[in-house]
Amino acid sequence: MSRRIKSALALLAGNAIGLLLASLLLTGFSIKPVSFIVVVIVFTLVQVVAEPLILKIGEKNVPALKGGIALVVTFVGLLITDLVAAGLTVGGISNLLAATLLVWLGALIAGVLLPIYVFTELREPKK
Repeated sequence: MSRRIKSALALLAGNAIGLLLASLLLTGFSIKPVSFIVVVIVFTLVQVVAEPLILKIGEKNVPALKGGIALVVTFVGLLITDLVAAGLTVGGISNLLAATLLVWLGALIAGVLLPIYVFTELREPKK
């Protein structure tokens, strides 16, 4: 399997873990089991598209935002996924903010652990 496919799978798995964490810990935040895969894919696609745009806007207009860009991308991803995917219910602004932190944290932890234990090829620097 190519490195790019493994990176995409690691990103999808990290986002799935983060979304599961939010749905388990937040009342009002839910993902229908039938729609879970669609929600994860839509959320990941929104993140992949939004990240370069938000990074460019942030660098140009709000340089202080650079450190929190992953949180902003996660927030935007959740917001758009909630609007587009029928299987996700965020349950209000407080849940959106809390879910942003939980999904970001879950994806961060998975992004660190998955290359170590599952996708060992991703640990090695590109040649």
